[in-house]
Amino acid sequence: MNEGLTSIIIVTADSGPATLECVTRALASDVVVEVLLVDNGSRDEVPQSVARRYRDDARLRVLYNEANLGFGAAANIGVEHAGGDGVLVLNPDCLIEPDTVRQLRALCAAHARAGLVGAVICDKGGVVDPSSRRRDPLLRRALATLRSRSGSAAGGIHVPGPVPQAASEEEAISGALMFLPRTVFERVGGFDAGYFLHCEDLDLCRRVRDAGYRVLLAGQVRVLHAGGGSSRHRPVFVSRHKHAGMWRWFRKFDPAARNPLLAVLVWCGLWAHFLAKIPIQLVARSRMR
Repeated sequence: MNEGLTSIIIVTADSGPATLECVTRALASDVVVEVLLVDNGSRDEVPQSVARRYRDDARLRVLYNEANLGFGAAANIGVEHAGGDGVLVLNPDCLIEPDTVRQLRALCAAHARAGLVGAVICDKGGVVDPSSRRRDPLLRRALATLRSRSGSAAGGIHVPGPVPQAASEEEAISGALMFLPRTVFERVGGFDAGYFLHCEDLDLCRRVRDAGYRVLLAGQVRVLHAGGGSSRHRPVFVSRHKHAGMWRWFRKFDPAARNPLLAVLVWCGLWAHFLAKIPIQLVARSRMR
């Protein structure tokens, strides 16, 4: 393990051309980094293109999985091959600044028991993604969020109000960017590979806290998130795994799951919601074409 080296793990699955800029931005960091691009069986040939572009840069390694193993499993593989004492898990459509890694490492080092650090995720217009600071998605909070038109009900999943400009302790942050000391990642066992896509970030945040560490949001660090390429051209596939992930989290952590009748109702509600969204998703995809 190399002290001071940050291993940036980027998982791709037909993630599109934004991946190249993501890698370019990561390699432009003003601290020592390595980038491990872990590809889950993409057919768009973008990982191969990135590998060719940086074939003379030893800081980039591309690892190819023959099939889509899921986000968490692929991220774990990346960390297994990483050499840094810090791990930054980064979505392939997130664009960091040269000082992003340095700021995240500094914040983590400055706070006792810091186990996981996130950043404020924004779109191209500077609008903050509410998933940047969240609470555990307990059933009562999920219901409060569904009832709220804004999605930021006082008792809901998203934390209402402006994002603090300094570091703040949160229950969960966005999985689009997650920095952890390597020792913490290994102690909690990395990502739960039982999640294929979505909710594995909420699961990791919960287990980091359960292990006695703090989840922090670097309120002064802004990161541009262009939006998921996989989500746009495979909306039903992504939605199915998102709902499966919500069910897994509920069963693992929500006390409400101990009630068998309530668990059945939640299962039925989740999959009814998934089925109801399919026509809308298919229409939206056809319009994009």
